[in-house]
Amino acid sequence: MDIIISVDKLVNRFGSQVVHDQLCLDVRRDEILGVVGGSGSGKSVLMRSILGLQRPNSGTITVLGQKIKYHQPGPSRCWGVLFQGGALLSGLTVQENVELPIALHSNMPVETRHELASLKLLMTGLSLSVADKYPSELSGGMRKRVSLARALALEPRILFLDEPTAGLDPIAATEFDELITYLHDNLDLTIMMITHDVDSLFGICDRIAVLVDRSVVVGSVAEILDSEHPWIKSYFGVPRAQRARHAVGGTKHQQ
Repeated sequence: MDIIISVDKLVNRFGSQVVHDQLCLDVRRDEILGVVGGSGSGKSVLMRSILGLQRPNSGTITVLGQKIKYHQPGPSRCWGVLFQGGALLSGLTVQENVELPIALHSNMPVETRHELASLKLLMTGLSLSVADKYPSELSGGMRKRVSLARALALEPRILFLDEPTAGLDPIAATEFDELITYLHDNLDLTIMMITHDVDSLFGICDRIAVLVDRSVVVGSVAEILDSEHPWIKSYFGVPRAQRARHAVGGTKHQQ
């Protein structure tokens, strides 16, 4: 099985606080990996380390066979990122936000760039009528979709999602999960998704990585639900998680 991201013996410390201690994690090609953990467990720190935005104290990270070198050009054109909250630039229109990474990383003619950005908006379920609007004029769900369109602008092989359904109502969150699944299935994407949304974890993830005890426990949805680790049992044993589990028929893959 192809490994597209490999994290080996990762250590991240902030002063005396150890966030990751010899953490090892492999992300498989074409999977949707859900990342979950308690507050302070280092979910965002792990993602930032993989993206080359956070220099770890020790350990190595390889993406698509290339070792991450911090604060140096890396394989960033091979991935797209949907940051928590969208991180759209408020002074740019929707169209300009989506076109920005294309303009920064290619010499594509303006007209072609414009057409490609429009295509990405359509792929994420948006009407082109929003292209000239500013982020402040959009609903939360629409801003998420614009951010997703921007993340897809450079035809990435890997998609990083940071709390993609946070702040969305249940209907919008379900529709966003369906969109992620559709894009994954049709664009040959590997997806690493930080989420607290148990519906997403049970409904669309192939495996779950639980950050706990400064390390990680990884397995299929069924394997994680069968874990005897106290924190994992507590997290997935609360009534909300139990309702989500039954609502999706148990798990995405009974393994």
